Amino acid sequence: MKLRFKLRLLILIVLGMAIHLAAQSTAAEVYAESFRQGSTRVSEESFEARLSPENPLYRERIKDLRGADRYAFSVSPQIPEGDTKITSWQVKLVDLHHPIYDNVLLASQGPSDDPGNTLWRLEPGNFARVPLGAKRIIKVDSFYVVLQVKAYHFTPLDSPYLDSMTLEVEFRNTDPRQAESSGK
Repeated sequence: MKLRFKLRLLILIVLGMAIHLAAQSTAAEVYAESFRQGSTRVSEESFEARLSPENPLYRERIKDLRGADRYAFSVSPQIPEGDTKITSWQVKLVDLHHPIYDNVLLASQGPSDDPGNTLWRLEPGNFARVPLGAKRIIKVDSFYVVLQVKAYHFTPLDSPYLDSMTLEVEFRNTDPRQAESSGK
């Protein structure tokens, strides 16, 4: 009798964990608007950033419609103080005409619990405000930045330390949510 109860309890725990993991890995879509609301548009482009401890930084200049460098896009690792290993990556977009703003991907310049204000943080784990696999769409001025983690890996597997991440990045002048809904 006790063995059956323990077995049922174990099955319920495993099922609960599987449902939780499936919910975490579901590639939802999260939308936010930057505190920057202007008329700037960019040259549309897409690229893939392949990150690792050997190649932890990614940088790209983003041009406006006239072909001039307008934004500096970067991805950098986050390493806990006193440690040497990567636990997450952060994405930044700096307006080269207004470098006073550290990151225009923020929904508000002040601290906020809103998940839309953390789309630039690529954090794995249960405590991340936005699931790592979510498609992140951020409207900045009059263009959109789309970020989606396509792959990531821990070493060792049960540790919090990332040894790789592949991030797909897209800059568009049209709302990608409209393109997806019209294509369905």
